Amino acid sequence: MAIALLTAGSGVLLLAGYLSRLAAIVAVGAGVSTMCSWLAAPNVAFFDTRTTAALAVVIAAAVVCLGPGAFSLDARLFGRREIIIPKTPSDA
Repeated sequence: MAIALLTAGSGVLLLAGYLSRLAAIVAVGAGVSTMCSWLAAPNVAFFDTRTTAALAVVIAAAVVCLGPGAFSLDARLFGRREIIIPKTPSDA
């Protein structure tokens, strides 16, 4: 039941766009532990099959790598970041 609560909590944070990377890391951990679990599945079936759990893990890992979107609470609170790539001498 704890994994189901972690998954639901991280899903709410991801929908709101608040602490997106932390919530996505928790979602990855919950998904991997669900896929690799030898115990019986909980009564609340968030992931019906291992394929569904694997897809959720891949999506959460992408959010960890990419970060929050432009319309998330994280973007409002911490500001949008722009990456400036300096020109190399061969480009000049």
